[in-house]
Amino acid sequence: MTNQSIKSQVSRPRPVLMTPIRRCGSHALRLRLNLSPDFYSPYPLHIVDFMPLVKLYGDLNNDWSYFQLVVDLIGLQNATMVKWNDVALDPVKIFEAIKDKPRSPHSVAWEMLFQAGQKHQARIVMDKSLDNVYYATELIDLFDDILFLNVVRDPRAQVNSINRAIIHDYHPLLNAMSWVKAHDRAKALIEKHPERVLTIRYEDFLTNQETVLYKICQFFGIEFLDSMMDVSSSKEANNIAILSALWETNSSAPIPAYIDKFKQTMTMEEIEIIETVAGEYMDYYGYEKMTPGAANISQEAIALAQKYSAPKKQEAWDSLKQKDPRDYQLRKFRGDYLEMLKNRLLEQQIETLNKFESTAKRAHKVA
Repeated sequence: MTNQSIKSQVSRPRPVLMTPIRRCGSHALRLRLNLSPDFYSPYPLHIVDFMPLVKLYGDLNNDWSYFQLVVDLIGLQNATMVKWNDVALDPVKIFEAIKDKPRSPHSVAWEMLFQAGQKHQARIVMDKSLDNVYYATELIDLFDDILFLNVVRDPRAQVNSINRAIIHDYHPLLNAMSWVKAHDRAKALIEKHPERVLTIRYEDFLTNQETVLYKICQFFGIEFLDSMMDVSSSKEANNIAILSALWETNSSAPIPAYIDKFKQTMTMEEIEIIETVAGEYMDYYGYEKMTPGAANISQEAIALAQKYSAPKKQEAWDSLKQKDPRDYQLRKFRGDYLEMLKNRLLEQQIETLNKFESTAKRAHKVA
């Protein structure tokens, strides 16, 4: 570890990013680790949803633009389903802390997490925004002491879970492709920076949570606590369990039967699609296949899957609205907030362009 790394750890908590794709059992791990006083990992920002807007802010070297981005990212945190307990983020304090450092939305998001972690007196802070595996290189450039917790789950079980979520697609082929794409990024990260990455299998956690949690704690340099074995003592776990059907099991002990739950809800055709797309990783991580793994994965098949998925996503939103209005409203509010930011930024661009054209016309008349 460099002197710079050691110095940075003294002034702020050490950063950890969990990777590589959601619905891997990430909340179960986060909530148990949060029982350590040295560890802090709040509900994630999932900044990946914000990234398409960044270009609309223009030059981030402009203090006005960068401060606006700081304000808007703090607003995004306030718009998420789960708030960061006992944390009130000050955009001025965030901006002043990072204004002379490399400017990016990642710098802002992590400074938010650092300041929240410092309030909780944590030595380690973890972002559970798993999709940020796509920005791992940039994060390493920003933080030379960053670590990565890579959580692998049987792709059949994980895709089965993703298929029921509102965050991805609604076809096993598309979600299996997303699974492989994310693991490709994780593999590249591991190959380039093996010392920074700890990979664990979620199934191993389900069958022996103490061993896996102890291994993670050793990697982070924090003490394993027996209290981590009883997540029912976590106030946060009990709170989020009632917010969404996707999280209802997070306040209870691990359920090993979930390892094979996909067999009850997926057809053999769907299983073979996943085993075909993710077959190499299944072999690598020791997941036994149930089929020959020879499904036809053509461009036509992908197009048909996309055609099938689009209306299913709308159906899922409609169903959520009827079955769980609170979950629907909280998720919709976050989406509406991002859409509001997009519209405001586009209006500002048009206003700036109109002012520029007006100034140019006046200058032309004077000439």
